[in-house]
Amino acid sequence: MGKIAFVFPGQGSQSVGMGQDLYASLPAAKDYFDRANAALGFSLSDLIFQGPEDQLKITYHTQPALLTTSIACLEAFKAAGITPDYVAGHSLGEYSALVAAGVLAFEDAVRTVRARGEFMEQAVPGGLGAMAAVLGAERGALAELCAAITSGGSVVELANVNCPGQIVVSGSKEGVAAVVERCKEAGAKRAIPLEVSGPFHSSLMKPASERLAEVLASIEMKDAAVPVVANVTARPVTQPSDIRGLLVEQVYSPVLWEDTITYLISQGVDTFIELGSGTVLAGLIKKVDKTVKTVSIGSLEALDKFTQEVHNHVNG
Repeated sequence: MGKIAFVFPGQGSQSVGMGQDLYASLPAAKDYFDRANAALGFSLSDLIFQGPEDQLKITYHTQPALLTTSIACLEAFKAAGITPDYVAGHSLGEYSALVAAGVLAFEDAVRTVRARGEFMEQAVPGGLGAMAAVLGAERGALAELCAAITSGGSVVELANVNCPGQIVVSGSKEGVAAVVERCKEAGAKRAIPLEVSGPFHSSLMKPASERLAEVLASIEMKDAAVPVVANVTARPVTQPSDIRGLLVEQVYSPVLWEDTITYLISQGVDTFIELGSGTVLAGLIKKVDKTVKTVSIGSLEALDKFTQEVHNHVNG
């Protein structure tokens, strides 16, 4: 029997109405939305369920919204009786993974990612930073191109190593524009500028990381009940002291998602269950290894379908 990893999505997976069917049907899931509202002092659930989309897309709204939806999905999924051998999350999703592993209390996580979103928004004045998805480039060649552009005075760095052929770069507006223009030098097919409010996971985010460090220092963390594979190292962590440091680094370091999935597969994981809005992670995981099983649980319908499949398998 292979091992199972629960994975949790990050920014970009949000959509107006996510989790609403779980909220309406399952008291245990509804409870998390209600607790998030109380923790933040405003109705996050109204914003999630009704929008408007431009408000939900603001980083300090998106982050607690996605975390709450993921944990509500996790709560609903608990009825299936499946426990993970590992957990991991993409960027913001790492906080959902830490709640799932029992490291962070839910309310602490919601308040922390709200603050994280605010710090990230404020780290670089609007319009000065940018990000772009580069398709088809080899990692080493793209890193070299970024280093050459940065040494010329325009910061640009690898931000998300998502899967073979998909790497996101981040940095100054000029640096990212130079990568978009010159990406073919790194063997890329093309580069697509992303609609984001800042240069996330680049060294320009260091001011945000320093502020986040203060918040994280004040929060209780417990040892992880299951190993959490960290974005920064693509290796498992369980101790609060290590986790705190890695969460601070994560703000300005690349998300090593491809390496995370490769590591998990090397440890015998053959089933990845994505808990939260959308199917972005399942798609990336399949590009790393198309032989593994991926399941996305973001709705009541998806949950019911999965539960039925498990029931048929057990009884069949």
